[in-house]
Amino acid sequence: MKKGIAASKGYAIGKALIKEDSEVKIEERKIEDIKSEKERFKKALDLSREQLTKIKEKAEKEMGADKAAVFESHMMLLDDPEFAGAVGMEIENNMVNAEKALNDVATMYAGIFAAMEDEYMRERGADVKDVSKRILANLAGKVSADSEEMAANTIVIAHDLTPSDTAQLDKSKVIAFLTNIGGRTSHSAIMARTLEIPAVVGLNDITTSVKNGDTVIVDGNEGIVIINPDENTIKEYEVKKEGYEKEKEELKKLINVKTVTKAGKRVEVAGNIGKPQDVHQVIENGGDAIGLFRTEFLYMDRDDMPTEEEQFESYKYAVEKMEGRPVVIRTLDIGGDKKLPYLPLPEEMNPFLGYRAIRLCLDKKDIFKIQLRALLRASAFGNLKIMFPMISSLGEFLQAKEILSECMEELKKEGKAFNGELETGIMVEIPAAAVCADELAKYVDFFSIGTNDLIQYTLAADRMNEKISYPYNPMHPAVLKLIKMTIEAAHKEGKWCGMCGEMAGDEKAISTLVEYGLDEFSMSASSILKAKQLIMEN
Repeated sequence: MKKGIAASKGYAIGKALIKEDSEVKIEERKIEDIKSEKERFKKALDLSREQLTKIKEKAEKEMGADKAAVFESHMMLLDDPEFAGAVGMEIENNMVNAEKALNDVATMYAGIFAAMEDEYMRERGADVKDVSKRILANLAGKVSADSEEMAANTIVIAHDLTPSDTAQLDKSKVIAFLTNIGGRTSHSAIMARTLEIPAVVGLNDITTSVKNGDTVIVDGNEGIVIINPDENTIKEYEVKKEGYEKEKEELKKLINVKTVTKAGKRVEVAGNIGKPQDVHQVIENGGDAIGLFRTEFLYMDRDDMPTEEEQFESYKYAVEKMEGRPVVIRTLDIGGDKKLPYLPLPEEMNPFLGYRAIRLCLDKKDIFKIQLRALLRASAFGNLKIMFPMISSLGEFLQAKEILSECMEELKKEGKAFNGELETGIMVEIPAAAVCADELAKYVDFFSIGTNDLIQYTLAADRMNEKISYPYNPMHPAVLKLIKMTIEAAHKEGKWCGMCGEMAGDEKAISTLVEYGLDEFSMSASSILKAKQLIMEN
């Protein structure tokens, strides 16, 4: 038995197929004809673009436009003049072949992402590797393995699966996958959850532990893999698999059911999103609201700041699709570990404690006002609420509100519609905000507890550091005390309190949060129905 990271729930029993790593060997060659070498590179780019267009179309049909959007960022990299230009400069300056130049530039780009502390951003380094691997294969004239034939009941095993690999899996034949590396936020894991196939990642040596044709059990709930199990173990997991499938079907009955606790309290179960299109998955899974729209992703994967109009259209799309249901939109949470190429920021020793989120926005008022104006304009089209991140004091909140008021005055003068009564709240993710919640509650309209940061700040445990994962405990008494204080402070002033950190969808924490009187639970869309069931049982 092997233990890894449970990336996508479910059970599978099938035959192993080891996906060979199709790495192209990079050999440096000195070249004389710079022009023809650049032309070789351009042809490989063009061919890669054609292939990705087909993959994107297939992914849209099978997984939906929101999950296929990853290939848009891949194609943006192909079209990025800075990326292509950097490869061209390497060819020209060092008189080297396109393979060597591309590999050097891609390694540099991937290294920048890998150095970031934010797990999501670290995983984006895989996108750069995926695209460059495809271009290298095309430079080498290798035939694409996108349409690899597979037998029914196949469990794909690989060192890693790129987004392209995952999108190409034939879900009528592939029933699960396992990888040596990866995490829960890698694109392959996200796509596995969308395809609703079990996946276990971060297994270290699964590609050498398994042989082609071995019978393998995948337990995506516990992150367990059993190689060549005996008959009794197979029967045991067949029963688990049948039970899991029945439970999934049963949970679908809750899609349109209002979530009410045993004590009769109505609770909102909401979804966290990163892009406007993600609202569809929240709706499909019976979400009552959007509890967290992470707007920083609108600023990433581009070369310049999004305009007011671009942001307005994105926010408007989300609120209109939710048809009057609440949409809580968090203002820009950038800085520290999440960097933008067009917004130079100082290097910091402790980026999580540094110049980021509301601190950056209050300092760069011009950037902040563009976003606030777009949010206000979108508020005329639905139930939009604004949430400020990283608030540590009442002064910061009042300053942000003052800038919001300035934007309201500007829009009035311009004759542009907005909801002047929209709710404004804060993320409670700094212990100081939880301790001062009784004072803050007098001024805010709501709290949303961001447990991911609250836990790491309270316990001084970096949530990205595997070596010290043991102190990172959502159920630590100090964390629970801060959560309880925050909820009670909100209720004392007649305000509502939600939670948008991972803990909101943690099956082990839900009964405690119901007991504390949490009003709104916000989580990834795939966790909504199970959370509804557990809340109703408590």
